[in-house]
Amino acid sequence: MSEASRSDWLADPASIGLDPEALENLRERVRKEVDEGLLPSAQIAVAREGRLGLFETFGNETNDSLYCIFSSTKAITSAAAWLLIESGDLSVDELAGDIVPEFATNGKEVVTVEQLFLHSAGFPSAPFRPTDWLDRERRLQRFATWRLNWEPGSKFEYHPTSSMWVIAEIVERRSGRDFTEFVRAEIAEPLGLPDMFVGLPATRGKDVAQLTHCGDPLTSEDYARLGLPEPPVTEVTEEVILSFNYPEVQAVGVPGGGGIMTAAEVALFYQGLLHGGSVGRRRVWEDSTLEMARTVRSGDLFDPLSKKRVNRGLGIVVSGDKDRNFRGFGHDNSPLAFGHGGAGGQIAWADPATGISIGYCTNGHDRNPIRMGGRGVGISSRAAVCAAA
Repeated sequence: MSEASRSDWLADPASIGLDPEALENLRERVRKEVDEGLLPSAQIAVAREGRLGLFETFGNETNDSLYCIFSSTKAITSAAAWLLIESGDLSVDELAGDIVPEFATNGKEVVTVEQLFLHSAGFPSAPFRPTDWLDRERRLQRFATWRLNWEPGSKFEYHPTSSMWVIAEIVERRSGRDFTEFVRAEIAEPLGLPDMFVGLPATRGKDVAQLTHCGDPLTSEDYARLGLPEPPVTEVTEEVILSFNYPEVQAVGVPGGGGIMTAAEVALFYQGLLHGGSVGRRRVWEDSTLEMARTVRSGDLFDPLSKKRVNRGLGIVVSGDKDRNFRGFGHDNSPLAFGHGGAGGQIAWADPATGISIGYCTNGHDRNPIRMGGRGVGISSRAAVCAAA
């Protein structure tokens, strides 16, 4: 986002109902682990009433730096599909294999579109090399060879990337357009967010904060001492995280985790999800669409690690009850808050009760998930109370 464009979004915090003292408290928490030397940089943005009341970068990057937001991208990919649902070109009750016949193999014929959004589709670890997306034959071959790990709809297990590849393919089939072009033309441009990229142009690679790993991982003994289950090994390895430094991976626009942008774009995208679009611009989503997408659909599906209800809407997480901190929200978020975090501690949410939205990005991928989770709750809790009394 150019300086001129950014100035259009920036507002005096008090003029948009934000408390300067609360924002300062948030700033200090964001910069804490940068000042301590754990994180190389962190970028924070807080928005309300369609404007930014805070946008600042700490550490060795600047406000012009772009960050990989990892799984926070899922909300953008999902919001693209919402447009097709709104237009009547897609239904969550459809079978994914009826739209993408190549996917309808090995028992996956019964997977519904809704299950793709809810991480209940049954193929959480299905392999897919990002650059295979650009080769249509390889892409479709991947879909065809995937097998189920368990019966679709029977439980929740987070699909780090697999289900979103299928949703992106569905967007292409039903819109007749390239997925990354669809996101650019139907979401980023109407919202006035030029630095929102799902598929990074080669000319912008120099602006991306390079990812690095930080701190020491917890050992099996650490988890036992804390009385916590040890997380399972997934596709999200240290090597996979660092692969998002590679231009060829950045260019793909991985729909489940490859969005690249500033924290300002994240916060303003969520303002769009609160208001249906950017203030003063054309509406992107109808209110009925946003209400549909934010409706909790996951029922009694539980997270296998936290043993808490997952509270999933259509590709996003809804804050809900007192267990909201296990879902990536702060203690002070309302039950209506919704969003989707990302690997390494990226934070993205909006709260309809206060009108606040937040984007937090860091290029330091913390090896300690307990510390990373505590950071997210601490930052979100402080952001949630930034509305002026």
